[in-house]
Amino acid sequence: MKVKYLDLPKQFKDEELWVALREQFETCQFVLGPEVEKFESNFARLCCIPFAVGLNSGTDAIFLALKALGIDSGDEVITAPNSFVATAGAIMATGAKPVFVDVGPDYNINVELIERAISKKTKAILPVHLTGNPAEMHKIMDISQRKGLYVVEDAAQAVGASIEGQPVGSFGDVGCFSLHPLKNLNVCGDGGVLTTGSKEIYEKVRLLRNHGLKNRDEIEFFGYNSRLDTIQAAIANHFITNLKSLTEKRRSNAQIYDSELKDLYNFITLPPRKNSVYQVFHTYVIQAKNRNKLINYLNRHGVEIKIHYPIPIHLQKPCQKKLGYKRGDFPVCEQQSEQILTLPIHQYLKKENIYYTIDLITKFYRSR
Repeated sequence: MKVKYLDLPKQFKDEELWVALREQFETCQFVLGPEVEKFESNFARLCCIPFAVGLNSGTDAIFLALKALGIDSGDEVITAPNSFVATAGAIMATGAKPVFVDVGPDYNINVELIERAISKKTKAILPVHLTGNPAEMHKIMDISQRKGLYVVEDAAQAVGASIEGQPVGSFGDVGCFSLHPLKNLNVCGDGGVLTTGSKEIYEKVRLLRNHGLKNRDEIEFFGYNSRLDTIQAAIANHFITNLKSLTEKRRSNAQIYDSELKDLYNFITLPPRKNSVYQVFHTYVIQAKNRNKLINYLNRHGVEIKIHYPIPIHLQKPCQKKLGYKRGDFPVCEQQSEQILTLPIHQYLKKENIYYTIDLITKFYRSR
């Protein structure tokens, strides 16, 4: 049996989507057309927040969020070391320094360690809702309010996730989302969106994404070219209508994995689940003994496996060379990186695909 990690071709075999795309080619409103405004309204409503801005990528969402908040050279931004490199890369692009804090068993930033990382140069906390599982935002917001810091949520993997009914992207000053093809809400290339409750931030980011133009001929300041393409907005508007059912299918798949893999606790570690959290499972990440051998075994039997992410950010060459980080700085993150693997979780999986994967994992460990 072949078990794909993702099945994008199946997702894009959708006649209604192609009808919507043909309409865009008929109007030829390719840059900041009505579909972009429609998507921004749809996304703001999804996140229960007043404002959303469509952007070129999730990376740009973080970068422009920090720029709008005045983060600049010499500032520090606290974040986690186990995210995709774009999180730290966006901080570096502003001239600021990423200051890492180790993570907990749920792969999110350990809130108990944040305060000791705060310095006079700290301007913001940038939690990452890794795997689609929200970080402890109530505690993070408490710290930020006591210390006078901004909060920028990296919700690239967590569209639709919530804590006690409150959506991610609505806790901090700004929320940052990705529409990359691998994400739960995706387009056919790069795309991103920023959310905020602040009209001032909203208006500033709208200018920043479009060269600083206040009208066709005048700029308020020099900005960037980070507009969400209208074609991509049309795709996002189509897929956002199915986001709830898609998410529920992923959650259902995750429940099967949780139930069937828990008996392998001597070999596999499942992250903790919280009743107060609505997790969307962009990825289904476990820790496994003999990880690399297990991955090879599963691949040989037709199951595609990924690792998110095998090398922590602080151990990447630029962080060691420019920022002085080294192995041993964040032991929990480092230990996890040696054991984590990501199982297929997408909405097109059939139950037989999931049970086939589980049976293989069980046989692998029983043989040892």
